[in-house]
Amino acid sequence: MMLITPLDAAFLISETREHPMHVGALLLFEQPDGAGSDFVGDLYRRLLTWDRVGPLFRRRPATPGPLIGAMRWYDDQDVDLDYHVRLSALPRPGSTRELLTLVSRLHGTLLDRHRPLWEFHLIEGLADSRFAVYFKVHHALVDGVNSTRQISQMLSAEPTAPLPPPIWAERNPAGSPSSIAVKRSIGRQLANAVGEIPSVLHSIGEAVGLTPTLARLLADGLRRDDTALPFQAPKSMLNVPLSGARRYAAQSWSFQRMRAVGKAHGATLNDVLLAMCSGALRRYLLDADALPGESLVAAIPVALPVDRDTDGGNAVTMVLCSLATDIDDPHERLRRIHTSMLAAKNVMAGRSALQISLFGLATATGPTAANLLPGFAGRARPAFNLVISNVPGPRSTLYWNGARAVGWYPVSIPTEGNAVNITVVSYADNIEFGLIGCRRSIPHLQRLLDDLEHSLRELESAPPSSQQGRRPATATRRDV
Repeated sequence: MMLITPLDAAFLISETREHPMHVGALLLFEQPDGAGSDFVGDLYRRLLTWDRVGPLFRRRPATPGPLIGAMRWYDDQDVDLDYHVRLSALPRPGSTRELLTLVSRLHGTLLDRHRPLWEFHLIEGLADSRFAVYFKVHHALVDGVNSTRQISQMLSAEPTAPLPPPIWAERNPAGSPSSIAVKRSIGRQLANAVGEIPSVLHSIGEAVGLTPTLARLLADGLRRDDTALPFQAPKSMLNVPLSGARRYAAQSWSFQRMRAVGKAHGATLNDVLLAMCSGALRRYLLDADALPGESLVAAIPVALPVDRDTDGGNAVTMVLCSLATDIDDPHERLRRIHTSMLAAKNVMAGRSALQISLFGLATATGPTAANLLPGFAGRARPAFNLVISNVPGPRSTLYWNGARAVGWYPVSIPTEGNAVNITVVSYADNIEFGLIGCRRSIPHLQRLLDDLEHSLRELESAPPSSQQGRRPATATRRDV
């Protein structure tokens, strides 16, 4: 058995029926030319032949309870692939709306803690000879970066390449038996614990060294509008208790369009992404007559500078960014967002992974624990209004058994007190948006897709002085 790290354990402890804590991905594929009518069914049967499951996908809590079960992993040697890998079909010809409705429903159900914490759904019946994969895995097992990397490994750069092992397959089947691997893992943990005792004082020193930085951040936040602090975010319709039902929406935008906006304004792609979200949220809340007078604040996940391996887990923290939703001018909003993110980056510059993690714990991750207190969410000011995450993905077109992957949409987690999550993955020439929200609290979530397009067009039009006379980019968004 393996011990569960505190961060991974937090995702298990905080999970309830209303708050599933798994992340996922929706991938769209076009069948290759000449594919038979049973192409997807044959692919499903081939997937089930990979019955040697890798260590990460054998893990389940040693006990199913939320607290004791968050202490150690059990290595399940009897994984039932027929349960975890499922073939579904939409009524032909299945529409995008029907696919997203299915994903919304699948993403709202809890993973069974008596089994390893993942499911893989192969979905056929879509129009235009397309099919889909919806994959979900508990956040205690992976973060967005690890999940994206694992999905990439089951795809190929060439359409004629042999079918790679699926995401759950053991990558080293000729290696040591899993029981030995688990024993070695426990031994490694114990050896590391003993070996790291001399470094405890150094870690304490790093934590103490962060205190002046936090004090300076607090002073800047009280003095400047562009430095975001926890519990500065205004109350809004986004910050309410959740139900268990989910609504999901997804769409693609051209990487070229967003990069052109960033180049025109001296901003990063991530700044433009945040400005798109800011404008869309402002428009959505204005339409609902619910825009707060103060700026919304977003929590932005940041990958920690650590070596990643196949053991999974989470190596991420969060920083806060003012979205400047109280500003009408879209270009000024982008400038303010750029300044706010620059302030957060300056705090992290030159810091160790431990210090960056502690900074995120103090300013973003830690304060959200208050939402677990009964009645807290919806009464006090939120630590932040929503999470907006940008996960780097493969920049070239990939294939699966000859089928071209035409879309890769993240499916993330709304949390108690934060009823909407916006996550994007870069894939090939596009930025793929996945929006997930509480079905009861956030009406007509899909309207945010139109609002995102409107927001990007605002940034492209009425350009700053450096852009006068230039025409906005002509590339358009791509519907799912």
